Amino acid sequence: MKDFAQLFARIDESTKTTAKVTALADYFSTAPEDDKLWTIALFSGRRPKRTITAGKLRTWAAEVAGLPDWLFEESYNIVGDLAETISLVLPPPEQTADQSLTHWIETIKQLGRLDDDARKTGIIGAWNTLPDMQRFLFTKLLTGGFRVGVSTKLMTRALAKATDQDEAALTHKLMGNWTPETTTFHALIEADDPTADLSRPYPFYLAYGLDTLDDLGEPADWNAERKWDGIRGQFILRGGEHHLWSRGEDLMTDRFPEFAQLKDYLPEGTVIDGEVLAFAKDAPLSFNALQKRIGRKTVPKKLLTEAPVILMAYDLLEQDGTDIRDQPLSDRRAALSAIIDAAPDTAPIKLSQSVVFQTWDDLAAERDKSRDLNAEGLMLKNKHSPYLAGRKRGDWWKWKVDPLTIDAVMIYALAGHGRRANLFTDYTFAVWNGNELTPFTKAYSGLTDKEFREITAWVRKNTLQKFGPVRQVPPEHVFEIAFEGIQASPRHKSGVALRFPRMLRWRHDKPVSEANTLDDLKQMLALYG
Repeated sequence: MKDFAQLFARIDESTKTTAKVTALADYFSTAPEDDKLWTIALFSGRRPKRTITAGKLRTWAAEVAGLPDWLFEESYNIVGDLAETISLVLPPPEQTADQSLTHWIETIKQLGRLDDDARKTGIIGAWNTLPDMQRFLFTKLLTGGFRVGVSTKLMTRALAKATDQDEAALTHKLMGNWTPETTTFHALIEADDPTADLSRPYPFYLAYGLDTLDDLGEPADWNAERKWDGIRGQFILRGGEHHLWSRGEDLMTDRFPEFAQLKDYLPEGTVIDGEVLAFAKDAPLSFNALQKRIGRKTVPKKLLTEAPVILMAYDLLEQDGTDIRDQPLSDRRAALSAIIDAAPDTAPIKLSQSVVFQTWDDLAAERDKSRDLNAEGLMLKNKHSPYLAGRKRGDWWKWKVDPLTIDAVMIYALAGHGRRANLFTDYTFAVWNGNELTPFTKAYSGLTDKEFREITAWVRKNTLQKFGPVRQVPPEHVFEIAFEGIQASPRHKSGVALRFPRMLRWRHDKPVSEANTLDDLKQMLALYG
C-alpha cells in the first residue's frame, strides 16, 4: 500500500502528462504482480463495490476523533471529500503495518461480509495502522468512490512503456469483462492468447467536435451520417455467442434481448460498431424512450413493446474473424452493407445511411434537419480513414446542432469536489412560474475558474440559509443554461427534466425579472420532448 500511495501522490502532485506516465511506468516496473493487476483495475474503473455507507463512516470517524457530529459535518463541508476529511481528523496511527494494496482490497471485500459491529472493529483497526495517505486511499476504496486524475489511455501508455508492448495491443487486452478475481497479470498483460476472451470488444474510435468546415478540403472525400441520439455500442458475434458492449465498457447484452436473434442472421466472427436506438414505425424514437431501459438488467414485456430497439450500424470492425480496422472506411462500409442486406428486413439492425450532399452548403442544410429527425447532428468521416482507437483529430468529426438554451436564476449553491472542494460550483436553477421561482435543473460545468471564484465569494457573503452543504442564495444572478434535450418528469416540481444541462454563460446583462418562465420550458417540451 505504501508504494501505491506514493504512486497516487506523484500523480496527484503533477498536471503534466509525461510526469504521470513516468510515475505509472516506474510503478508497473517494480510492483508485485497482484498489486499491478489491481492498479490497472482501479485506474480503468473496476473498483471494489462499496463496503459501508458514508453515514456510518462519518459516525465512526467522529467517534474515534473525539469530535461532536456537528463539528465533523462542518469539517466535511469545508473539505468537500469524506475520505480526506477522515484522514485529516483521525489521530495518528498507534501501530504500523506494511501490507500490500491487494491485502487491503481483500480486507475490504471480507469486511463486506461481516455484521456492523465486526465491520466497525475492522475499519477502525485499519485506520489505526495506516498513515495519512494510505488511510485516505483505504477509505476511498471502502466507499467505492476511488477516482484518480489519469485516463485509461495514459495508464495504458505507461503500461506499454513498462512492458515494452504495443500500446494499441494493450488497449485491446484491457477491454472486456475481466476483473482481478477472474484473471492474473500474466494472463491479462503478458500472455499472447487471442482466444482468451471471445467477448472482448475493440477500443472505440471517437470523433472531435467540428467548429468549421474550412479545413476539410473536398466534400467528395467525406462520408456524412446522422449522429443518432442513442447508446454507442459494439455488437460481437464470436464462438456462437453474442455480446453487446457500451462505449464505457459496460456489458449490455441482457438489457437488449432483441439482439439475440442476430446470431441467426449475421456471419460468425462479426464485430459491428453502431448505436442502440429506440426505433418504431421506421423512425428513431427520442432518447427518452430508450432511457426507460437504461440500467435495467431485465426488461419487462411492456417496455419491449413500448421501446423496441435496433442497432443502427456505423462500421464493420471484424469480418469472418479477421480484424479489418486498417481497411478504408469505404471498404468497411461496403462489407457492412452486404452483411445487413443479407439479413431479413425484420432483423433489429439497419445500416446508418449516408447523407447525400454535393457542397458544404448542402451539408449545412442537412444538419439543420437534425432535430426533426431525432438526431443530434452529423458525423463526418474521411472515406479513406482506418478505424483507430480513442479520440484522434483529422479523419472523424461530429458536427452537432446548436444546443437548446434558456435563461434561469441561480437559487442554491453546493461546493464541488476534488480541486474544487473549496469552491461553490454546483448550482440549482429556477424559472418564473407566475410570481414564484420554480427550480428545474442543476448544472456544474461551463464557467471559468475565475467565474467560479467570483460566485463563491458572493455565495459566502450572501447565504440566506444552510441545508447541510447546500446554501440558499438570493435570486440575483441569471445564467444561460444549454441542454441537449428535454422530457416530461413527474419526479421534478417543474414537471420537466433536461439532458446534459450546463452553464453557457453568466448573464450579467440580464435582470432577474427577464429570466425565462415555466411556460417557456413547456413550449420547448411540446416541440422537442
